[in-house]
Amino acid sequence: MRDEGDASLSEVLAEVRRIEVQSRRLVRDAMVGGWSSVFRGAGVEFEEVREWAEGDDPRAIDWNVTARAGRPFVKKHRSERELPVLFALDLSASSEGGFGLWSARQTAARVVACLALAAVRTGDKVGLVAFGDRVLRRVPAQRGRAHALRIVRDALVLDAPVKRTDPGVALDLLARAERRRAVVFLVSDFLWGTWPRALASCARRHDVIAVRLLLPELAPPATGGLERLRDPETLASVVVDWTPKAREAYAARVARAKARADEALARAGVDVMDVPVPREAGRDLVAGPILRFFRMRELRGAKA
Repeated sequence: MRDEGDASLSEVLAEVRRIEVQSRRLVRDAMVGGWSSVFRGAGVEFEEVREWAEGDDPRAIDWNVTARAGRPFVKKHRSERELPVLFALDLSASSEGGFGLWSARQTAARVVACLALAAVRTGDKVGLVAFGDRVLRRVPAQRGRAHALRIVRDALVLDAPVKRTDPGVALDLLARAERRRAVVFLVSDFLWGTWPRALASCARRHDVIAVRLLLPELAPPATGGLERLRDPETLASVVVDWTPKAREAYAARVARAKARADEALARAGVDVMDVPVPREAGRDLVAGPILRFFRMRELRGAKA
């Protein structure tokens, strides 16, 4: 946990309560009603092959295994309608600062609060994998409001002694260790790391949603001038003269990074929820992007 001077327990709990209050209308009115159609599985998935027992449906017999074993075996399936909801959360150093009203980490915690509280209200389990350049904490999926708030608290204050980020480490873990199909919300800025291959592998097993935090510092300043900048991950410091040419070059570099991310996300077949980190106060700063994502998934399901 962080030092007392950085974030006291009382401050953390107060922030959790504020997030819950801000999320309540969204959770109650908009999200819970559509959760089943948007994030629940549509059928059944294979679980195992076992020896036939009296009362089993003959249509479930696995004839290949039966022929090899010389006695009847049946395929067993389980319902896919209740899927655990897992949050893979980027907690690298770059999530702590920035030019926004909130840090990327504070914005991510609000997204996690909205989605986790909606999930537990419908009886789903929620879990967490926090990562930087390695997995920092894994919280198994469980039901209940108290467990959801524990995950929100971790999102806010879990100590993250890492500089760089690589979503691939969390995706590899989820693809390898989570045997049951799950809904995975991967929360990151998707600017760095070796994640495209890992994302494609994880998406073959799970319903992966990329929650992309759009950082305000990715937009160059509107006017020129000298500015000292520090990379929170490398701690390198540089003074930038924001001439028109420098602003143009910076915007082009950011656009190329975003295009590479868009291509990798599309290739993996995952949906994207873009959440801007706000520069100033306003209404529904987090709720708006989440609701738009819900409507997109519902409309696509209705057309299918």
